[in-house]
Amino acid sequence: MTLLPAHPSDRVATGVLLFSASLWGLSWMPLKGFIAQGLSGPLVALITYGSVGLLAVALLWRDRATWRAQWALVLALTFVGGWANTSFVNALMLGDVVRVMFLFYLSPVWSVLGGWLFLKERIPPTRWLAVVAAIVGLWMVLGGPGLGDSTALAFTWVDALSLSAGFAFAANNVIARAAHRVPLRTKTFCVFIGCGLLSALATGAGGQGLPTVGPLVWLALLAYGFGWMLLATVTWQYGVSHLESSRAGVILLAELVVSVGTAIAFGGESLTPLGWAGGALIATAAGVEALGGTPADTPATRTADTTA
Repeated sequence: MTLLPAHPSDRVATGVLLFSASLWGLSWMPLKGFIAQGLSGPLVALITYGSVGLLAVALLWRDRATWRAQWALVLALTFVGGWANTSFVNALMLGDVVRVMFLFYLSPVWSVLGGWLFLKERIPPTRWLAVVAAIVGLWMVLGGPGLGDSTALAFTWVDALSLSAGFAFAANNVIARAAHRVPLRTKTFCVFIGCGLLSALATGAGGQGLPTVGPLVWLALLAYGFGWMLLATVTWQYGVSHLESSRAGVILLAELVVSVGTAIAFGGESLTPLGWAGGALIATAAGVEALGGTPADTPATRTADTTA
């Protein structure tokens, strides 16, 4: 980011981070547009993330001396972070944006459990309370099983994708903290590579040929990958690198606000009062985790470090 100062003020770093959060929060719009053109989720992820990842292979190879000692963690970051992005893209394209975002933001649960189990972190009571709040919020967003309205529950495989995306994102952050000798650039771009590989496997397994779309659609896909996604990732890195972790985490909750607000205003989506209450609990848990969590070294090129 040569256009940005190397040592920005808090105001500049905050502005850049809000810009990044807005890009992530609005990313559902082009994704919904792509599926309207007959493109599948795996194909969109393959072209947008995979094209960036293909070019990133040379960068990772050039940096191999710095990460060779922790190559197993780099491999884990590639596939865990790759799954986080692949599943999230597919969930947004196929599901309700509001529901997907709230389920994705359950990642404070996985972040706390991962840090406790694998990194032996000492978890204060407030973060355990955030886990309980997030789980109760999940129960409410899913319609409140046991309340007698079985139609409201209807847990789908898109919900499973959303939850797995949040789980994989939190796991990626735990792995990133353990991979302390791996450069930030390597951690970032190996996720693009992993997303491309997993999307290629999913595209091949689906057995679907290339859809008949115009050249403008293919150009839009490349622009989304090299423009939107790459810009959102780089600005995220810039912002969180120059702000305290707790402050960055709270600022990046703007992604949830932007995505839910625009999906309701422009996407015709809605949520039941019980779902809204559950979503509020999940958002609160994410905020508590942002203020009290252990900062990750890097994300899975997604969202805030509100979850780790």
